[in-house]
Amino acid sequence: MQLSDILDSGSVVTIAKVNSKKQLLQELSNRAAEATGLDTRLIFETLLQREKLGSTGLGHGIAIPHGKFDALEKVHGLFAKLKQPVNFEAVDDQPVDIVFLLLAPESAGADHLKALARISRLLRDPAVTQKLRGTDSADGIYAVLTEPAATASHAA
Repeated sequence: MQLSDILDSGSVVTIAKVNSKKQLLQELSNRAAEATGLDTRLIFETLLQREKLGSTGLGHGIAIPHGKFDALEKVHGLFAKLKQPVNFEAVDDQPVDIVFLLLAPESAGADHLKALARISRLLRDPAVTQKLRGTDSADGIYAVLTEPAATASHAA
């Protein structure tokens, strides 16, 4: 699975200011609703329920909130770079500034897990996160996320 299968350049955003994890999840839900046609509130509630099981903040400033939805037909991704890091209750207690939201169909068991693993491997690479943090344009960020070198060295 390639990230370009679940992420398009229009799904790469920069978020200027959010003050909390909850506010960030609300902002991500709003943007994901536009991209998927799902109800904003449904996305938000699903993400909150998932966070209650344990934070999706992986550490090193990275979070991968995710959820499953009956109405989706394919896996959707949304990448957000925060201008100001926010407390996400991550495993290392570091604030988060890189977020990859993953929404999957309820029936997408293996695809959902493959996508999560793929994103996690990519974002755990310090060279990739350094490039992401150093790039300001959505097109530049999209290129970093989908470049062949990243794909080759982090194949699913």
